[in-house]
Amino acid sequence: MVNLILKFVSCCRAADHHVSSSEVLDCLRHLAIIDLLDEEQFRAVLRSNFAKSRREQASFDRLYDLFFHKMITDPALLMENDAGEKLQDIFDELRDEDIEDARYDAAIEFLEGDPAAYLELLKKINDQDKKGQGPIKSNLAPLSNRLGVMLQFNKIKNKMVKFDGGNHREYLEDRLKEAQAMLSKEPKPHNDSLKRVKRFEKKMAKLGETSFSSLTPKEIEEMRDVTNHLVRRLKDVAGRRYRSKTKGVLDVKKTIRSAAAFQGIPLEIKYKYKPPKKGKIVTLCDISGSVWSTARFMLNMLYSVQDCFSTVRSFAFISGIIDVTDTFEKNEINKAIELIMNDEAINYQAMTDYGETLRNFRDDYMYTLNKKTTLIIVGDGRSNYMNPEEGALEEMRTKCRRVIWLTPEEERFWLDGDCEMNTYKAYCHEVRTVNCLNQLADFIEGLVL
Repeated sequence: MVNLILKFVSCCRAADHHVSSSEVLDCLRHLAIIDLLDEEQFRAVLRSNFAKSRREQASFDRLYDLFFHKMITDPALLMENDAGEKLQDIFDELRDEDIEDARYDAAIEFLEGDPAAYLELLKKINDQDKKGQGPIKSNLAPLSNRLGVMLQFNKIKNKMVKFDGGNHREYLEDRLKEAQAMLSKEPKPHNDSLKRVKRFEKKMAKLGETSFSSLTPKEIEEMRDVTNHLVRRLKDVAGRRYRSKTKGVLDVKKTIRSAAAFQGIPLEIKYKYKPPKKGKIVTLCDISGSVWSTARFMLNMLYSVQDCFSTVRSFAFISGIIDVTDTFEKNEINKAIELIMNDEAINYQAMTDYGETLRNFRDDYMYTLNKKTTLIIVGDGRSNYMNPEEGALEEMRTKCRRVIWLTPEEERFWLDGDCEMNTYKAYCHEVRTVNCLNQLADFIEGLVL
């Protein structure tokens, strides 16, 4: 049993699960006090020790099913005479000294029932550095690596053609199909904590329901007055939370100390008042096309209520990323928006590249994120078929308190064309469709209060 668990641990580590030696020892101690023939208990012990977060549990379940179910040799096959020797002869013939390729060897080991090398190969393919080389950026590098592994599978298939038909060949073909499925499916991380908000309070009838991208210049001017009214109301409500001083738990020590000035009579009651902590906001806004119409109103409201936050930092991007925090801090909000729209450093003719933006933010501005930060990304997720670089967003998620994605598009469009929203949503805590003032006001109110 110990060797089996150690073999499974090596597979977990190959699949990028961080399993320490102490966790392995704890697992073995737990296994000693359960019924090993009860798979539910057995699986629960392994899951509780090796899957340390809810996001890791889905990956663990796939590994457990692969190792303890799909990698187990069919009992009916083992009942045949000399089944083990026949399988070993097949593996000896499949191994080719002329083929010196780690990918080929990993595929053979997978057929033999040891998936560790193949899992490590998949991890390298998924985690490789995807920085574009030259002026053309694409995700051809990981695709070409997957194609290279598929070519090794074809070599194995060609060698298996000469084997006699029967259960042995069918068994190996099924296992080879499983390896191909793992290569092509590229499972996304599980995120059952994702919050998708579809309903919102209708605060205004006509103007509040009009899409940002459909507003006329006159309606935009009217929207500014409405926005100012909403902002004043929000600031009044938020201010009352910080002004209240007669709420909380009685502070006995302070009350007694203050009573000393009145001959021990507690005329002033002191409370253990702790005002709400102000959060830190970092925004990452797509300023291309119709997305900018949503981003400009979001930034307008956000900076209007910035007193409710300890820090507000803003970044704008199309293909590159620039810090626009100083522009908003040194200028009136509408003037700052106008300056950004006329900034020569921003190439408004470039194609939007979310992958490059996320990677640049990770490399250059990751220090702006901490466990008190709420990261707000405003964009439609349309990356013009370039590499989405979702790994960078995952690193950003681990650094901050929350990741909220605001998109102007409805969910039914997230699978159309070059939209990568279904990829990015797995790494967000909350996803909202925001394309009108009512939806935006509902979001800002929840953020402030």
